[in-house]
Formats: sequence, C-alpha cells, structure tokens
Amino acid sequence: MQTLRLYRSTVGKKAVMAVTGVGMLLFVVGHMIGNLSVFSGPAAIDGYARWLREIGVVWPLRFGLLLCVGLHMVAAVQLARRARKARPQGYEHGRRPQSYAARTMRWGGVIITLFVVYHLLDLTAGVANPHGVQGEVYNNLVADFQLWYVVLAYTVAVLALGLHIRHGAWSALQSLGVTAPRGIALVVAGVICAGYLSVPAAVVLGVVS
Repeated sequence: MQTLRLYRSTVGKKAVMAVTGVGMLLFVVGHMIGNLSVFSGPAAIDGYARWLREIGVVWPLRFGLLLCVGLHMVAAVQLARRARKARPQGYEHGRRPQSYAARTMRWGGVIITLFVVYHLLDLTAGVANPHGVQGEVYNNLVADFQLWYVVLAYTVAVLALGLHIRHGAWSALQSLGVTAPRGIALVVAGVICAGYLSVPAAVVLGVVS
C-alpha cells in the first residue's frame, strides 16, 4: 500500500523515470557495443548474438526493455499533465523553452518507440525483412543498410535517441549537483550517436560489406 502511494506521488513518478531511464541507457550502451562487433567480421557479431541466445538473456532483456519503455512513457505523460494543471493560466514566463523541451522529448519518445517496434519486426521476427536469415546478423545488417530508406529511418531514430539521452542525462546530472551537466550529457549522447551511426555509415561507404 505504501509502495503504491509512493508510485502515485510526483516523487514516485520521477523515481520511476530515473530508474527506467538508467535501465534503458544501460541497454542502449550494451546494444551499441554489440553492434560495433560488426567491424570484426561476421563470425564476431554472429557469435555474439548466438552467445546471447545460448545463455538465455535475449527475451528477458527484450521484456525488460519494453517494460522500462512502457513505465517511462506512462510516468512522463502523467508528470506532464500534473505540471500543466499546476501551472497558473496566465503563466507565460519560460513557456517557450519548456514547451520546446517537452515537444522534443515527446516526439523523440514516439520516434524511438516506433523504431524499436520496426527493429524487432525487421531483425528479430523477420516480418519487415522477408529476406533475412535467422542467426545471420552480419548479413542481415548489411542487407538492411544497403537500402537508403532504412538508413534514413535509422539515422532519424538515432538522432532522436541522442536528443532524448542528452536531455535526460542533463536533468539527472543537474539534480545530482554535478558540475557542467550540460557538457557531460552532450558528450554521452554524442558518443552513443556516433557509435550507432558508424555501422550504417560503414555499410554505405563499403567498409563493411
């Protein structure tokens, strides 16, 4: 009962946002490291994917990610509604920056969620990519990133992810009283974007083929 009361409170919602945000960030970093093994050749990334399946963490990770995304989005919407209700009707000062940040996070979240769904249908279920072969991660990635519209959608999603991480990391670091939170958040988001975008760039440039 006390846990439920805490969850319903604004502090509880912010705690959910923080915990799920950290969980998703860890997943994003781990997934990026796995993706970068594509530069070591088919054996490396295919072996990595096979190892994940063999130790039985693939579906728990997917379920955990979807749970984090769901809780994060619900808490974000609820907090936004509470903030809107608490704001005086005549309040105008600072409205534009807050609205811009809210729009960026809101649409960024929608773009990321839609891409995660597509990503699962494409490389996991094989529905979006009927020519994909189960277990051949390297060949499936190369085949995907040879299509310009896949590269475009992937780039937009990664940039949206970067903006989302930058804003979230900045807010978290600021709350913790860390010096220069904006610069640190920008570096973290930049490294993650560069890591993810390096794979389609390598395919387009012929470095990975």
